[in-house]
Amino acid sequence: QVQPVESGGGLVQAGGSLRLSCAASGSAFSINAMGWYRQAPGKQREMVATIFTGGSTSYADSVRGRFTISRDNAKNTVYLQMNSLKPEDTATYYCNAINYVQGWNSWGQGTQVTVSS
Repeated sequence: QVQPVESGGGLVQAGGSLRLSCAASGSAFSINAMGWYRQAPGKQREMVATIFTGGSTSYADSVRGRFTISRDNAKNTVYLQMNSLKPEDTATYYCNAINYVQGWNSWGQGTQVTVSS
């Protein structure tokens, strides 16, 4: 029912900024939360930021204060504003649409973020 599509990745210098977008097609009413995850070579996929239907947010310790997750309900889109980027932020970033009541989630294809020193 839901197919997230990510965009906005690219190459940026350390200290720079990027804004990722996640557009969710299909039935948006069934989504309880939208999360941003990342996976770097040799590392497991980790949650970086989540936003819930009530507007509350959650961040990984490594990005708190630098990244901001937000949403545009009219466009059915979730954003991840990434500031003060570090080389260790280099990863493929994935959007995940979550329904914890029915117990399912739906992943996007990912967008690459590369931060050079």
